[in-house]
Amino acid sequence: MGPADERPWGRYLSVDNGDGYQVKRIEVLPGQRLSYQTHRHRAEHWFLVQGHGVVTLEGVEVPLAPGESIDVPLGAAHRMTNSGAGLLVFIEVQRGDYLGEDDIVRLSDDYGRVPSSSAS
Repeated sequence: MGPADERPWGRYLSVDNGDGYQVKRIEVLPGQRLSYQTHRHRAEHWFLVQGHGVVTLEGVEVPLAPGESIDVPLGAAHRMTNSGAGLLVFIEVQRGDYLGEDDIVRLSDDYGRVPSSSAS
């Protein structure tokens, strides 16, 4: 396992990776959410293990409780929001031909990480 990577919304830890896959443990702080984003090279499967969340998938909000999961297809706009009072933890399994952190297209973000509209 690699070191935890801190983010404004919480942190993630890479648990395992291999040819065409990566597994992460993602923690989202109460009241926080990930950026609304898409990926060009990977699909994801999210399995909630702690807390309560709301996944926004292509504009549709889907509540998740521990033990529930959701598939995020390649290219689908998605985000996870911690809707509970405690820490939210989910396991993310990525599958694709490229799994780098730069394969994120942010559509909106609470932390100012979206390029301006003048960017190409």
